[in-house]
Amino acid sequence: MTNEIIKTEESKEEIGKILSKIDRESSVRDVSGWWKKIVFFVSICFSCFQLYTAIFGSLAPQIQRSVHLGFALTLAYILYPARKGKTGTNVGAISAALALLSVCVISYWSIFYLDIIQRAGEMTQTDLVISIIAVILVLEATRRTCGLPVFIIGIVALLYCYFGNVIPGFFNHRGFSLHRIFTYMYLSTEGLLGIPIGVVSTFVFLFLLFGAFLSKTGISTFFNDFANAICGRTIGGPAKVAVVSSALQGTISGSSIANVVASGSFTIPAMKKTGYSPEFSAAVEASASTGGQLMPPVMGAAAFLMAEFTGISYGKVALAAAIPAALYFLGVFLSVHIEAKKLGLKGLPENEIPVLMTLLKKRGILFAPIFVIVIVLYLGYTPMRAGLFGILSSIVVGGFFKDGRMKPGDIFECLENGARLAIGVAAVSATAGIVVGTIALTGLGLKMANGLVEIAGGNLYFTMVLTMISSLILGMGVPTTANYVITSTICSMSLIQLGVPVIAAHLFVFYFGIIADITPPVCSAVFAGSAIAHANPMKAGVTATKLAIGAFIIPYMFVVSPELVLVDVHIFDLFWILPGAVLGMFCVSSGIQGWFLGKIGFLSRILLTVSGLLLIDPGFYTDIFGGSIILIVFLIRKLKH
Repeated sequence: MTNEIIKTEESKEEIGKILSKIDRESSVRDVSGWWKKIVFFVSICFSCFQLYTAIFGSLAPQIQRSVHLGFALTLAYILYPARKGKTGTNVGAISAALALLSVCVISYWSIFYLDIIQRAGEMTQTDLVISIIAVILVLEATRRTCGLPVFIIGIVALLYCYFGNVIPGFFNHRGFSLHRIFTYMYLSTEGLLGIPIGVVSTFVFLFLLFGAFLSKTGISTFFNDFANAICGRTIGGPAKVAVVSSALQGTISGSSIANVVASGSFTIPAMKKTGYSPEFSAAVEASASTGGQLMPPVMGAAAFLMAEFTGISYGKVALAAAIPAALYFLGVFLSVHIEAKKLGLKGLPENEIPVLMTLLKKRGILFAPIFVIVIVLYLGYTPMRAGLFGILSSIVVGGFFKDGRMKPGDIFECLENGARLAIGVAAVSATAGIVVGTIALTGLGLKMANGLVEIAGGNLYFTMVLTMISSLILGMGVPTTANYVITSTICSMSLIQLGVPVIAAHLFVFYFGIIADITPPVCSAVFAGSAIAHANPMKAGVTATKLAIGAFIIPYMFVVSPELVLVDVHIFDLFWILPGAVLGMFCVSSGIQGWFLGKIGFLSRILLTVSGLLLIDPGFYTDIFGGSIILIVFLIRKLKH
């Protein structure tokens, strides 16, 4: 027992080191003494404030959002060093001063709320100074917590506001004064305190807190055991376990990297032990964990943002994302199965696999919080209320088991962990608000849309390719929430202009923004998996791209055929659409992996891939042609045998 505890502690320490190297959000100071007490107190107040507003109703938007941001900035400057890797216990005078300044600046809205509202846009010199400091504090906190990508995008957005009058071409605008730019960014609800931080300060925080409670009550471990019971004994079992468990956990996690490290610490060693190469093991975990951000109901918190940006109800957004996400994971699952067949791999030993029915009888009730969230949303309550009920239900069901029973100290620990999880999300969402504010101020979204359509000559397919490339670039190294905000506000309008349904356009850019986490050369999720697997990151990145090929194909399919995202579709149509799509993903996976009843040649691979694309497209004639091609390849294989 002692050896197991030592191994667990060593595993946690190794995970922490990997996260701190790759994920900027995990590079935190190990504060002690009074600073530790201050962090604990501020974190508890942060979580209690959010719970209070969830129970009794949100405050005025400017106050709700500014208070949320104030808590996050204060904790950011205490916990995150100015330079990556400098994670000692000493906070330092500059960081302490910035934390105190954050409290003062962010309190400006709460203290002078009525005065600012009554002045109705007449900004004073004090307003300007406060706004400049607020913007700088947010940008620096973003750099500390999330690294350079979002920080640079925020700086570029501000420079574009000021220098737009000297930029040639369709990006040109009349330019704005510093006074106008900074007061607009902080003293309106279009910039720092815009929709992104508005969603984070209400819905998203509660789901981050929900994730903290899931982990503490042992529900996250149950998800892994459940995946093991379903897939562990099948061909290539450990890799399939990684796919299922990452899908379950990734939807709630707001970070592909964190999901890779959390579940990969178990699944990657198991995959390597079974016979998968280090590169393939890292690629499976990275592609599955990244796909968790695409999986309803939460989609790494993007579902809430998408509902706000599109004006489509949260429930409809989650339903629209369901079929594409299922096809994505089916593609990864099938690729894993085919690779296992090629290598002749087996499943895990029986003594390492829980019995499914026994597991469900003993601990099946731990699924209850997920069902509670879905039911509460179905009944028409807000996502904020659903998150609150999810937290309460996780505490209740955890109480059925000795190891999941919550003591007062455990509850306080969860409240602190939830607040810590929200720091980076709040900072990056406020910076994403700068991008949204820039677009509203300059009309950049429309300019970008017109530019892409003009370059593509009005052709939908060329426009999709350009939009895909733009989303991949903008999504590199950017956390989920900011990723969606940036890609949707800059890139989605080009597709909408060409008649693509709003939900399809937003899911299109979201898919490619997220899949940047496994697309070389940046592929941050792959780097995290490679660190655990001791694999070559570039080789793992190429393999992950092949495994996640569905994410590169499916968005094109649901733009061309919006029925896949439930646009203008009848429930009975799904009985025709789904079987064809499933068979299509099987064909695409077989074509990419080069395996169909045995190893196949280049021509058969091309034919299978084409037939898969035709079958995914929910049309009568495309299904007939796709099915005919499969039949031809099948007969050729049989004749050869």
